[in-house]
Amino acid sequence: MPVRQMKESSEQHLVIKTHMQNSMNQPQKHHKTAQNGKGPPQPLQESSNTKPQNQASPPAKNRGRRRGRGGRKSDQGDVCTRPSSRPCTVAHKPVLNPTGDLLANASNGHIENSKNVCEMEMGLGFPTSSKSLSLAPRPGYGQVGTKCIVKANHFLAELPDKDLNQYDVTITPEVASRTMNRDIMAELVRLYKDSDLGMRLPAYDGRKSLYTAGELPFAWKEFIIKLIDEEDGINGPKRGREYKVVIKFVARANMYHLGQFLAGKRADAPQEALQILDIVLRELSSKRYCPVGRSFFSPDIRAPQRLGDGLESWCGFYQSIRPTQMGLSLNIDMASAAFIEPLPVIEFVAQLLGKDILSRPLSDSDRVKIKKGLRGVKVEVTHRGSVRRKYRVSGLTSQPTRELVFPVDDNSTMKSVVEYFQEMYGFTIQHTHLPCLQVGNQKKANYLPMEACKIVEGQRYTKRLNERQITALLRVTCQRPRDRENDILQTVQHNAYDQDPYAKEFGIKISEKLASVEARILPAPWLKYHETGKEKDCLPQVGQWNMMNKKMINGMTVSRWACINFSRSVQESVARGFCNELAQMCQVSGMEFNSEPVIPIYNARPEHVEKALKHVYHASTNRTKGKELELLLAILPDNNGSLYGDLKRICETDLGLITQCCLSKHVFKISKQYLANLSLKINVKMGGRNTVLLDAISCRIPLVSDIPTIIFGADVTHPENGEDSSPSIAAVVASQDWPEVTKYAGLVCAQAHRQELIQDLYKTWQDPVRGTVSGGMIRDLLISFRKATGQKPLRIIFYRDGVSEGQFYQVLLYELDAIRKACASLEPNYQPPVTFIVVQKRHHTRLFANNHRDRNSTDKSGNILPGTVVDSKICHPTEFDFYLCSHAGIQGTSRPAHYHVLWDENNFTADGIQSLTNNLCYTYARCTRSVSVVPPAYYAHLAAFRARFYTEPVMQENGSAGSGACHGAKGTRTGESGVRPLPALKENVKRVMFYC
Repeated sequence: MPVRQMKESSEQHLVIKTHMQNSMNQPQKHHKTAQNGKGPPQPLQESSNTKPQNQASPPAKNRGRRRGRGGRKSDQGDVCTRPSSRPCTVAHKPVLNPTGDLLANASNGHIENSKNVCEMEMGLGFPTSSKSLSLAPRPGYGQVGTKCIVKANHFLAELPDKDLNQYDVTITPEVASRTMNRDIMAELVRLYKDSDLGMRLPAYDGRKSLYTAGELPFAWKEFIIKLIDEEDGINGPKRGREYKVVIKFVARANMYHLGQFLAGKRADAPQEALQILDIVLRELSSKRYCPVGRSFFSPDIRAPQRLGDGLESWCGFYQSIRPTQMGLSLNIDMASAAFIEPLPVIEFVAQLLGKDILSRPLSDSDRVKIKKGLRGVKVEVTHRGSVRRKYRVSGLTSQPTRELVFPVDDNSTMKSVVEYFQEMYGFTIQHTHLPCLQVGNQKKANYLPMEACKIVEGQRYTKRLNERQITALLRVTCQRPRDRENDILQTVQHNAYDQDPYAKEFGIKISEKLASVEARILPAPWLKYHETGKEKDCLPQVGQWNMMNKKMINGMTVSRWACINFSRSVQESVARGFCNELAQMCQVSGMEFNSEPVIPIYNARPEHVEKALKHVYHASTNRTKGKELELLLAILPDNNGSLYGDLKRICETDLGLITQCCLSKHVFKISKQYLANLSLKINVKMGGRNTVLLDAISCRIPLVSDIPTIIFGADVTHPENGEDSSPSIAAVVASQDWPEVTKYAGLVCAQAHRQELIQDLYKTWQDPVRGTVSGGMIRDLLISFRKATGQKPLRIIFYRDGVSEGQFYQVLLYELDAIRKACASLEPNYQPPVTFIVVQKRHHTRLFANNHRDRNSTDKSGNILPGTVVDSKICHPTEFDFYLCSHAGIQGTSRPAHYHVLWDENNFTADGIQSLTNNLCYTYARCTRSVSVVPPAYYAHLAAFRARFYTEPVMQENGSAGSGACHGAKGTRTGESGVRPLPALKENVKRVMFYC
């Protein structure tokens, strides 16, 4: 194979480390608090001359249960069904600053009384690490709702009665491939199981750890293993390589500890024991199937389906061992993923480009697309008979194969690639106009003709799928509940855990029956509409309702609007008819909507989006004599590429226009339901409310209606795989009305790549005039709540989306500390009690009706009914979590949201937090359906996703990419981590950008 010497390039790798503050002390509260139920805490004896911005104040242990306002009377208390006896007005006047103004001088970001803040922050001790932090314990089980039985895709696993031992594995020379490591260890077990290993069958994690049931006959031993390359052809001796393997005893897993934890007698989970059991149960599947994360895929489970552009879908299953109230549980779910189709490279490239490549030359854009599509992909050669050596593609030659030459000796004798393959392998290259693949590293790159290569089977595609591929994949993965349940049961039976030699070795037994779980169906809340409508209130049925005979409770006025049409296929008369229909729908729904636009509908080309938007903006402003346009309707082509994002970025960061986009397919086929949904979105973008909870305006929501309560939602979205230069985007939204808790305002912030902790929740910086200045998203939203309601929040409920179980402690320590500091910076002794709840959707628990034929127990799609809540059996043994399916299914199998209360100073009962969460899911502004995730978390996700349109990666001198800081109330500023700020949002769109 021809070899080209390449110059060694020097690369700089930038590693960004997050420094967490660990000196965490909780500010002294002005109300009584119990520490772990043992009475008031003792203050720490520390000086109070430290500057507040250097103090951390978050949580530590869940500090007992407050018995004052809103406290529970018993673990099973039925608090949430009793109307609150407290009026909506606050009985106790909030503490005022010396000026008499609540949160006085807060909006300028300056701490006026830093000494008091410092003294207050030093009042209570908080843990400095997760080791001294315990999450909120379960306060009892919910009782509200209609009881029923559901099935869950959890399978009971019996604990082994054997000692589990861990050994360290060192392989020399070091191997990067987990597959190769497994091959080495498999050969070792084959050779030495009956002798040196004492008849033990170990489980191996593919890296550094080996596990056995019972001890090996040695504490340390060295083995020499020789692996033969079976792909090295049939003529002559095959090549082999020797590896030194050292196995050393490390520790013994404490199974008694695990049993105590599962019984609820210990709070800390023995992660080592759980990890061993998980690896043991994955060992056989790792040999049978293609492992990807916690899932296993194979083309034999179900025939692969083509997704287009050289990709296909593989079916598989997810598997994970989980500690639950019923004991150890094996969670099994169906899974699908995109894989690269194992095609000849020429055929793959033809599919990728969507054209015949054998007769036409490639353009520069074609080469870029091929290089991007094949980089990192493994190929095997096909021109050497039985020798199928594998290589990873590193690039593509800039010249066609017929022009490629290379030196064959030290005298610089040149030979063409075409001649080399003919003389060396007797292989005639037919398509010499195509480039060659480059394989190998940058120092030594080899040339391989495309027609001599085939893509190796079993390579998962990790880049972004296009819309067509996503649709095709969803078509494969979308299964009705009954079908999914049957496939899960078949998977368990096919895996035959009772015959698994590793499960037998370790004494693990897996049930083949789905877990039967007690559940409850929470009642839907009554919704309040405007008094002028025929229907003044509404009780949703099976998670949905409509706007017929109803008017928005706070309909807004749109006097000045315009329409811009970017779709060539939509004629002006069609667009005008659509706008008229939409205006009428808005009027019928309770808005005052001018029937005529400020200027005639403006037709524009997508490539001139900025110029067109500015034209409409200035023309409208001139027509209205300086009055700003209130709404811009935009008609977009169905496939509009970057147009939508460009339009939103220009309007929201440059022009300050609130927009409503419509696809041309909806303009042609006008649906009353579509127009009604558009009117809902337009009304909330104008600052209105569509509906509110009847219990909210009647002051009957426990732990919300009694005192001013602010509800936050927060999320962080990360760039897709392969986008190493893009920032992560954090978003925080907060309710801006009380007691309705329906309207929200949001802030977005760019932060370091893949950083999960929200960096700008609270910030301090030095101003040359004002000194230490405080800011951040929590602080700004608290101030915004005060301005909107005239009250300061006396209770905080914080829904945090997108946090995995392994990040619970880290996120809680860091972000609750930021909430504490934000409150303390506004006013001395201001520390409202906080409830911190993590919302998870990326889990694999599915709930099925106990009897699929019982129409009373399912919705139209065959899914469990909206409002179904589970807080027993499959939930955590001791912590405060529950599964809630708050929405009606449309297609496929519904995924319940998993809520985990990490911290609770408001003393919610199980019924209280479950009912509040379920009821909030009926307040989502964009449709007349209950949604699957609590709206503040949903809005935060939408805000973070929207802000992705605002980012533009900027390459820095060291080759790394920087990106954004925060959209604060005062605009943007550069973040401490050096990330590039997002462009500032215009004031009028900050409160509505997440309504989309």
